[in-house]
Amino acid sequence: MAPSGRISQSVFDGSRLRVILLLDLYEGAQQQFLDAYELMRRQVASVPGHISDQLCQSIENPSQWLITSEWESAPPFLAWVNSEEHVETVKPMHSCVRDTRSMRYSILRETNPAQPQRTVPADTHVEARVGDGVARHALTFTVKPGSESKVAEILSGYQSPSAQVDENTRLRRTSLFMHGNRVVRAVEVEGDLLAALRHVARQPEVRAVEEAINPYLEQDRDLSDPDSARVFFTRAALPAVQHVVADRPAPAGLRRHALYYPAGEGRGTELARLLAQQDRDAASDPDSPVYGSTVFQRDDIVVRLIDIVGEPDLDALASLGLKGAGKPAELERLLDGAAIGVEGSLDTERNVNRLLSHADMLPVTDRSATS
Repeated sequence: MAPSGRISQSVFDGSRLRVILLLDLYEGAQQQFLDAYELMRRQVASVPGHISDQLCQSIENPSQWLITSEWESAPPFLAWVNSEEHVETVKPMHSCVRDTRSMRYSILRETNPAQPQRTVPADTHVEARVGDGVARHALTFTVKPGSESKVAEILSGYQSPSAQVDENTRLRRTSLFMHGNRVVRAVEVEGDLLAALRHVARQPEVRAVEEAINPYLEQDRDLSDPDSARVFFTRAALPAVQHVVADRPAPAGLRRHALYYPAGEGRGTELARLLAQQDRDAASDPDSPVYGSTVFQRDDIVVRLIDIVGEPDLDALASLGLKGAGKPAELERLLDGAAIGVEGSLDTERNVNRLLSHADMLPVTDRSATS
């Protein structure tokens, strides 16, 4: 039986990925840009999951360029674009590009496949996801140990910026959580996500908060410097890899929680996939307390943002759907047992329970637009 949950975002459907990068070059920077592109092209060609790329120039405005690339699926692309290697690879482009815009699309149908080997067979139709008009994204960074309470105070006390960005874009909700010295800020935007993020970054109340927390960050940044800001937001990006809600009207009194799952080295994608399956199953279960879920993942950082009915036991919620034949052992393999010193024990289920008992994140602020 097909799941009854409505999936609006997913990188785990097996579809190939088309990435579109729109660029506007500074006048006179064309050759520098072409040299930087050749360097990037040679490096990305060896990245696992990469299939092909194209460089195009506008026939109407020669300062406008387009880079498209095709990937076997979304996870290898996300691993590459969020890596330190990618940060270093694209640095030569910064000084010749006035503006950029990145878009990522799953390939659902194809009229004349050019590639003989395909992740999804030509006769397989990947089902379209049910959109809700909302884009979801998160940022994560760490603060210096011992500064957590001060940072939480700063991040919870600012005045909310205007929710309306333009006639087509609106900031719908911002949820901020902490786990130890890690901060996670998740946003929901109706319309253009990039326009909303730029709008928020320009607001004086937000800029004041960002300046106030700068002394407490583990990695220095200068948001007034475009290059420093670009590197910070690249390193802080925590993409949504799945969003699902139950296929029933939203009940009153939903509560939002965030859970942090420490993945073992190199196992973040597998763990995010396991949690995504868990939440698809939960959305199909009318007795589940989980109404909606967004799983965010970058490298070995995995965060699960859930909207639940009532106030169930969070330890049980963290392991919801992960019990049964083989599941505790699989979860133990994917989690970072060294994080709380449970490695070496022969009691798999107890190890998992101890890890998940530390999953709950501290809520700092959760703000929704009122109109």
